[in-house]
Amino acid sequence: MARTGFRGAGTWLREGVWAIPLRRYLALLVVAALVTGTGFAVRSLTHDDRACAPGVVRPADSDECVGVSATDFDFGRKQLADTIRAIDRENDSLTDGTGGTDGKGGYVTVALFEPFTATDADNLGDVLHELQGAYLAQWKVNHDANGEGPPIRLVLANPGRTGAYWEHTVDQLERMTTTSDRLRAVTGIGLSTEENTRAVKELTKRGVPVVGTSITADSLANGQQGGAHGLEPFPGLARTAPTNTDEARALASFAKVAADRAVLVYDDPGDPYTLTLQASFEKLLTGSRYQPWPFTPLTDRTKEGTTANDFRQIRELVCDTAPGVTTILFAGRHTQLRQFINALGERGCQQREFTILTGDDASYLTGDRKLDPEALKHGISVRYSALAHPDAWLKNPPKTGGSAADAQELNELLSAAKANKEAKSDRPSPIGTIDLEDGQLIIAYDAMRLTVEGIREATPRGRTAPTLADVGDEWTLIKGSSGRVNGASGWICLDNYGNPYDKAVPIVELTPERHARFVEIAWPTGRPPEKDCLPPS
Repeated sequence: MARTGFRGAGTWLREGVWAIPLRRYLALLVVAALVTGTGFAVRSLTHDDRACAPGVVRPADSDECVGVSATDFDFGRKQLADTIRAIDRENDSLTDGTGGTDGKGGYVTVALFEPFTATDADNLGDVLHELQGAYLAQWKVNHDANGEGPPIRLVLANPGRTGAYWEHTVDQLERMTTTSDRLRAVTGIGLSTEENTRAVKELTKRGVPVVGTSITADSLANGQQGGAHGLEPFPGLARTAPTNTDEARALASFAKVAADRAVLVYDDPGDPYTLTLQASFEKLLTGSRYQPWPFTPLTDRTKEGTTANDFRQIRELVCDTAPGVTTILFAGRHTQLRQFINALGERGCQQREFTILTGDDASYLTGDRKLDPEALKHGISVRYSALAHPDAWLKNPPKTGGSAADAQELNELLSAAKANKEAKSDRPSPIGTIDLEDGQLIIAYDAMRLTVEGIREATPRGRTAPTLADVGDEWTLIKGSSGRVNGASGWICLDNYGNPYDKAVPIVELTPERHARFVEIAWPTGRPPEKDCLPPS
């Protein structure tokens, strides 16, 4: 008994002193491990991965993929996929060199800044065409360089559908100027919007040169009226398209607008494009007997809103004008222009004919299925100042200001890309369906060539990467018979503020078949530039 009790006591002591605390400790370890593992699993399952592709993310409050892409990521827009793959192939063929940021490496980078996640069909078509034009220019300058460098790498910068995430994208672009990316310029900025204005202001403030494609607002340009002489709110900005003031002057020289025979319909409160177009038109109508008539669209002017109601009332006012009034100057975006055309088609004064004159945003109406073709068959014609047109230089072109040969170079690239079904590297890769009527492909092609001209002219001997400042300084020298860019849209001769001087402005008519019919080339000064293409003082 005593022995058994002793052995039992020993066992109890061993279990009490060692086994029980050990089991408890092991149990706690198991529980802790299970909790940790479960927590890790839960975090793994619930982790919200915001990455879309290298360099591209979804912001916390959005499902849009924004940022800068250097891969074949198509931003979820299949229409863009062919061209983006073509750009990716060209980029992959380049070497990044060994120079890092000291200027002795291989390529330099240019970013195309566009709303690649646009949902509006017209805007997305614009993005596609500018993407195609930028790629064709990239391919040409890389393959027809005749030993001149540096090679150009093209990346895609998306600020979001409406440009709301421009700050995120601008920050990213600035970082790329100090890395092996060697970013030296940004092109694109196709729309004259508040968001794009802020983006351009911030990019140029940080020393990044910018070349606008189809921006036309006077407020998004240097050296314009309304500020002190010589004021440059966007130092380092160059543009391929004329300002709204120049477009209006070209329209006026073409149509010979008389103040007593015209009325103005305008967007109130307006955006940078419509406001400066309105101001330009108001100058043409000094002394008119009629006050201008406003309409109020939604902030997002791609949306229909209730402006169709405004236009039903305005069409009656149009009919009330004196019989001699035949011209309507329209300062508005394309969605509202289409609504206005459709309303005028149902006017009570069908016996009267009217010509609508407007700016280049009308180019979006080519192919717009909501446009009523009957309106354009019964006394309504729409003519606008286009940025470019494929027929502008084909027949009897002016002796100066551009040439058929310059336009033909782009046509040959397009033909080569179309024929290159196996994506061979000795010619441009296929870029999908091509449409030149809106002029966006042509103007983006010229903007990219202008960008590369500035980069290469700024590159010192023995180096392949210029400084950002030197690139921006080149814009004042893009002029003269040897310094100008012979664009497919016409000569690009920049004044000291980076604006094109006396740029060719194709006047285009919208047809009932929703096509853009070329009418003639007009000029802001009333005539083509001289052969030397030197802007006057």
